[in-house]
Amino acid sequence: MARKLGISPAYVNLLENNQRSVSVKVLIALSEAYGVDAGTLVQDSSAAQLADLRNCVRDPIFAEAAPDLIELRAALDHAPNLVRFFMHLHRDHHALLDTLRKLSAGEDLAAMKMLRQETAIHNFFRNHDNHFPALETAAEAARAAVGGPDEDIYASLKRHLRDTFRLDVQVIGLDRMGQSLRIFDADSRQIRLSEALDQINRNFQLAHVLALVSCSGLLEDLVKDAAIASPGGRERCRVELANYFAAAFLMPYESIHRLAEDSRYDIDRIATHFAVSFEQVSQRLTTLRRKGAQGVPFFFLRIDTAGNVTKRFNATPFALAEQGGACPVWNIQSAFGVPGMIVPQIVEMPDGGQFFTVSRTTSRPVAGRLTSPRRLVVTLGCERQHVHRIGYAAPFNLDDESNVARIGINCHICPRQDCAQRAYEPVHVSLPISANRRGTTRYQS
Repeated sequence: MARKLGISPAYVNLLENNQRSVSVKVLIALSEAYGVDAGTLVQDSSAAQLADLRNCVRDPIFAEAAPDLIELRAALDHAPNLVRFFMHLHRDHHALLDTLRKLSAGEDLAAMKMLRQETAIHNFFRNHDNHFPALETAAEAARAAVGGPDEDIYASLKRHLRDTFRLDVQVIGLDRMGQSLRIFDADSRQIRLSEALDQINRNFQLAHVLALVSCSGLLEDLVKDAAIASPGGRERCRVELANYFAAAFLMPYESIHRLAEDSRYDIDRIATHFAVSFEQVSQRLTTLRRKGAQGVPFFFLRIDTAGNVTKRFNATPFALAEQGGACPVWNIQSAFGVPGMIVPQIVEMPDGGQFFTVSRTTSRPVAGRLTSPRRLVVTLGCERQHVHRIGYAAPFNLDDESNVARIGINCHICPRQDCAQRAYEPVHVSLPISANRRGTTRYQS
């Protein structure tokens, strides 16, 4: 097989054990050498299941060595229902831990209900590998229909919305808009934008409304597919899908994928080219999962100064982006101290998974001196195996393990015993305590 495919036997072994992804070149070689349809060789759902199962068994709650990939694949092949029950139990276990933590912190049930809605939407996007081909196609068609030069997209959007959908766009003063940044009034055929929005965000809001009016049926089908129980959750899902369309409209797939690879994922360079924001580029990069033209699989987090996760998307097989960014060892918080600067870091989770992350501040609209500044931090991260494709990692000595920051998800559920930043004892692990030894924290002996 190695000779037929033009690769090494060791690489074949890695492919067989699901430790490497099949490249386009190898996929074509497989198809030509064995006369099979390349589409039958790509099984995204099973690969995602294997990644999720691997993540479960590497949970620190299991003291013994985790089963290897061959065992895990055999379990999926021969006992899929048992695997499904196990993963459901594991999710419930972590949900219970999260509930205990929130109750101990005095958080109310309404906030917890909202969190479950956000989790359902996050999981829906992740189950689709954070990529929706139908929305990509719709956005490309809409961009062609809008026409006009890229540097004048705002005027082109206004004209298209007026001529095609009879929608009038107005920029309204703060005294009339209040806390609203955009109001789409379908009855009066008006789109009102707050003067607090800069030009970049005005473009994005008009592209968002274009999604609502040009592909409402597609959005409805996708929302139904998400199977979210609450009306509020379904509406929030619709918003996120329309945002996806808007990003795809402003940053067409082929163009951004080519520029991202050529610039080694220089986010500011991409933002300048498409006249969009750092945050919009970061989130768009998580969606570059088209077969045959895949970008680096990223996760995306946005946090406020209190460490609350206000937005998250995940195209990676690990759970780092699903739990929050409250670990003080992770430099995501220190980005607030250097506004506008890229803060890179290599981090390792308790299960041994390593990631490269870049963090930078972003700001919400501020309309006047009485408006409180709303500075947030955006973080983009990928598995360490992809760092050679990312320019921000060039200054790192990747062979020096002292460059790796060993972080956790949250002190309440982090099993690390040697962390000098521990603030709470974990709820699911008993740390050894001895009166004869004092560690770096009161929880460590």
